[in-house]
Amino acid sequence: MKNNIKYITLLALGMIACEPEFENPIDESGNYESGEANFSNYVALGNSLTAGFADGALYITGQENSYPNILAQQFKSAGGGEFTQPLMSDNAGGALLSGTQILDNRFVLAFGADGSPKPAIYTGAAPTTEISNNLGNTFNNMGVPGAKSYHLVAPGYGNVAGVPAGTANPYFARFASSATTTVIADAVAQNATFFSLWIGNNDVLSYATSGGEGEDHNTTGNLDPATYGSQDITNSNVFAGVYSQLVDAMLAGGAKGVLLSLPSVTSIPYFTTVPYNPVPMDATTAAGANLAYAQYNGGLQQALAALAGTGLLTEEEVARRTITFVEGQNAVVIEDEDLTDLGAINPAFAALPKLRQATAEDLLVLPASSIIGTLADPNTPTSVIGVGVALEDKWVLTPEEQTAISTAQSAYNLTIKGIADAKGLAFYDAAADLEKVATVGIPYDGGVVTSEFVRGGGFSLDGVHPTPRGHAIIANGIMNALKTTYNANLPKVRPGDYGTVTLSNDVN
Repeated sequence: MKNNIKYITLLALGMIACEPEFENPIDESGNYESGEANFSNYVALGNSLTAGFADGALYITGQENSYPNILAQQFKSAGGGEFTQPLMSDNAGGALLSGTQILDNRFVLAFGADGSPKPAIYTGAAPTTEISNNLGNTFNNMGVPGAKSYHLVAPGYGNVAGVPAGTANPYFARFASSATTTVIADAVAQNATFFSLWIGNNDVLSYATSGGEGEDHNTTGNLDPATYGSQDITNSNVFAGVYSQLVDAMLAGGAKGVLLSLPSVTSIPYFTTVPYNPVPMDATTAAGANLAYAQYNGGLQQALAALAGTGLLTEEEVARRTITFVEGQNAVVIEDEDLTDLGAINPAFAALPKLRQATAEDLLVLPASSIIGTLADPNTPTSVIGVGVALEDKWVLTPEEQTAISTAQSAYNLTIKGIADAKGLAFYDAAADLEKVATVGIPYDGGVVTSEFVRGGGFSLDGVHPTPRGHAIIANGIMNALKTTYNANLPKVRPGDYGTVTLSNDVN
């Protein structure tokens, strides 16, 4: 059986890859002005999206092509000042702590042994960024990869001593003003005249990328983020309180700003690239697989008969759990924690695990492409992952988990829009534009940017973060919002001038 994943096939069709270029032409003939805004000291606050994280790492060209830096260059046509960033030391990505590598290098697009290009970790150069070398704290880009909303107000988040234990952030440790400061305190200290705030994506993203393994605190009602796990969904009331605190802090000095909504995390290539049915079978193989699941399917029927009239197990659930393979493409077998725990009802059913085949409503995470079709046990030919061995919960985002994410995200976005309106701030609906990228694409001179993995040009090789071209589209969208709210007239950038993904075979 072959590991026949859709995106690998697409890659084999051929594409053009290029090193991101920082070409940022400004039409000097325009009559540009800042309107009611003052761009002389712009501070960008946020997470990895703001920092310029891409291809699974933070590196120089990604930072240079971040939407805040693109914006800042355009602001210069209307009174904008210098824009500084805590640049990494190289373009390899990755980072060291006391000489030991603690963060992986970036992804590049490499040709595999079969001749097909696919993402791989770049090994052409060793990382040289030493986290413990503090750069000082006077940077305009205050984006901190990995930060959730409440992390921006957490003392000690930049304490390098806490990095090994995971209680501090390695990126913030590089430029925190002290071991006890907060991100927002250091941002306020920059005395911004204008700010952008794009935070909250990680409050649901880590739950999503883990296949829903964390807790949903909109369900638990837990309002103490100090007790949250890294893969948990932040309670919406906690988010609202923190977000309001952040905005008030940035406004205290008289600055104006723009707030960005949070895009749907389940529309990004990380969740839309691997199909639910990537397993091809001929008739003989399908018959053999069905024979292997005959006992499981029969056990479900026995349980249904035994529990008739109790309401504890429905015919619909049994049909959903029944596993059947056919000649052609087949859905993978997955674990689903939301299925009825039959063993808990009756020990006689303990041998019936929570298994079913995926449907089009399930989202398989991008890394699943590397294991589906491989053997869980190299000495057992029937241990094919996704067929004889079910995909673990961490590889799949089920409809129930998607609902938890969208519920939280909708609440967060209501908070963001409400605060923007109440404070008279510009609001850029990034969620709407990135939804266009995911559905119909956004045209630019010479092409259309979509979310199709690798070829669409909108997302980098980690399937989560934008390419430079994606950042250019975001920057243009923000400038539109600034015109609406502040009557600022700024020169747009041409997305086609910005690169997408990098091709390299330095991956061994």
